[in-house]
Amino acid sequence: MLIIDKPYGLPVHAGPKGGETLADHLDALRFGLPRTPELAHRLDKDTSGCLVLGRHTKALAQLGKLFASGAVGKTYVAVTLGAPAADAGRIDQPLAKRSPHRGWWMQAVPKGSPGAQEAITDFQVLHRAGDLTVIALSPVTGRTHQLRAHLSHLGTPILGDAIYGGASRLPGGPKLHLHSRRVVVPLKAGAPPVDVSAPLPPHMCETLSHLGLDPVAVGTAADQVAFAKLGTAVSKA
Repeated sequence: MLIIDKPYGLPVHAGPKGGETLADHLDALRFGLPRTPELAHRLDKDTSGCLVLGRHTKALAQLGKLFASGAVGKTYVAVTLGAPAADAGRIDQPLAKRSPHRGWWMQAVPKGSPGAQEAITDFQVLHRAGDLTVIALSPVTGRTHQLRAHLSHLGTPILGDAIYGGASRLPGGPKLHLHSRRVVVPLKAGAPPVDVSAPLPPHMCETLSHLGLDPVAVGTAADQVAFAKLGTAVSKA
C-alpha cells in the first residue's frame, strides 16, 4: 500500500479534455515492483490530500474489501459558506444521479426514490468565522460527490464548489476548499492501523490564515475528532 498526498487540480483519470493525470505518474511509484500501483479509492480532481494506492492485485482486493466494509477511517476538512445549526451530527440523506448523462452529478432525494443510494456523513464544526465555517467530515458511505452534495443540501456548500455551490468556473475564482486530511487503514489483523495525515493545501492555508487560524492547528484538531461518538441525524428524507 502507498498513501500519497494528491495535489489540488490533478485528476486521477483522463477526462474528455485530456491533460495530465495521476495515471501519468504511477510508474514512478513502483519502487521495485513489476506492476504500477492502482487506486484503492478515488478523489475528485479538485480535492487534495490522502489517496490510497494498492501496490499489487492481492493488496487491491484487500483494500477494496476494507473500503467497502467501512473499516477505513477517513477525515476531510472543508471550508463552507454558511454553517450548520448544530456543532456536530450526522447527515443521513440519500443521493441519486441528477442526470443519466452525467453519472457523477448527484442530488439529494427522498428515501425510497428511484435510484436513491444510502449516503451518510458525520461532521464536526471546528471554527465559525462570519460567513465561513471550517468543518471536519467523515463519510460513512462512499458515494460520488457525497460530501459536496450533502453540504450543499444543508445549505452550507463548500467554498469554491462550482457544481454544488454556485462558485464561478472562471479563472481566478476560489478553488474548492475540500481536503482529504487523514486515512486510518487497518491493514493487518492484530497490528496497529496505518494512520496518515496530509497537510492542508496552500489555497486552504491562505484562507484559514485570513480567518486568523493556524492551518497546522486546524489539521490537528480535525485529526482528533472522534466521529464514532457523534450522535443523532440532522438531515434525513
